[in-house]
Amino acid sequence: MKRFFSYNQKGFTLIELLIVIVIISALAVTVFVALNPVQRLKDSRDARRTSDVETILTGIHQYIVDNKGSLPTGLTTSMAETQLGTGASGCTISTGGCSVAAAACVDLTTPLAKYLKSIPIDPLGGTTYTAAKTGFSVTVDANNIITIKACGTEGTTNISQSR
Repeated sequence: MKRFFSYNQKGFTLIELLIVIVIISALAVTVFVALNPVQRLKDSRDARRTSDVETILTGIHQYIVDNKGSLPTGLTTSMAETQLGTGASGCTISTGGCSVAAAACVDLTTPLAKYLKSIPIDPLGGTTYTAAKTGFSVTVDANNIITIKACGTEGTTNISQSR
């Protein structure tokens, strides 16, 4: 009698393939949730804001050193918190630790042109932050200590530096 079926066939059964696919899917979902890409994007934008705050503050201090202690045009001693930008109106902001009540922004584009190619703009950009309203604020206290803040902070810590 001849056999039509051989029981020595090699390969995977449908059940074995389905089990492997389920295991790989579960691992992929676990890794995706553990990495949390949305949080990673927020962290990277906050890191950029920290770098931009340092860049602006360094540019202002280079100006002060080169001009024998004079503040850049637009900054004055005991100055209230003001948003950086070229906008003449609509510059009030109260997010990310910023509390800007001044309607007009302070334009440091010309005084800092030698030190910065352009004033940094918040990484979210879009229609919220432009050259007119950058998303960064500046304050000068009675001792001429300058504080730069990032107003669009997405983390739990406010981003600011003083010198």
